[in-house]
Amino acid sequence: MTVLTRYKLVIEFDGTGLVGWQYQDNGPSVQGLLEEATQKFCRDYDPEENRFYAAGRTDAGVHALGMVVHVDLPRDDDPYKVMSGINFHLNRGPVAVLSAEKAPEDFHARFSALKRYYRYHIICREAPLTLQKHRAWRVREKLDIDTMREAASHLIGKHDFTTFRSVQCQSESPVKTLDTLEVIEAGEHVYIDCSARSFLHHQVRSMVGCLYYVGKGKWTPDDMKDALEAADRSALGFNAPPDGLYFVKVDYPD
Repeated sequence: MTVLTRYKLVIEFDGTGLVGWQYQDNGPSVQGLLEEATQKFCRDYDPEENRFYAAGRTDAGVHALGMVVHVDLPRDDDPYKVMSGINFHLNRGPVAVLSAEKAPEDFHARFSALKRYYRYHIICREAPLTLQKHRAWRVREKLDIDTMREAASHLIGKHDFTTFRSVQCQSESPVKTLDTLEVIEAGEHVYIDCSARSFLHHQVRSMVGCLYYVGKGKWTPDDMKDALEAADRSALGFNAPPDGLYFVKVDYPD
């Protein structure tokens, strides 16, 4: 019987041109690139039997600064060797392993998570993006940050987030507890930071899209409250594009 060692990895990736986290036949995925590189590093590794699992399933075009994943490998190597070996075979592509460590058998990147953090990056300017193209959402309007903060306050706490949920969401319940939702202004840059134990499919992008409506004056903060209370996807104002969304980090028990 092969003895497996569980490794916890922290990765970053540029989601531009990727179909998202999960393996698909229609294009490269983060999961697929990791499994291909790991199979080259560890020839006894079979991705069909021991897949990579992530703390969150990101959509096409979404990025990550500190996504946590785990995998079981049929070898007991020093974590640094695992990190450098996988990175070598990732070949300077859109995915990189930032750190690696051995993890207990009961550790699960998704189910052991206590809190997840996301950031959405908006750049308010007339000129098109060059250096940050596909890594931020460019809007031409200067946004009303104070009004956006007032609207964001209506979403914090435990609510039915059906309005902000994709029709393809597979979560058993639309009820989630949003711990934080902050709107931060830094010159032409606007950052929307949020955290919760878990999120619905498209929840962050949907919240950002509606905050954008508020910021440009198309909605009022009360409209945000009404949309939330409607618990109806048809009440959604706008779904922000994936370009500006980043999975930042995840908390686990000590």
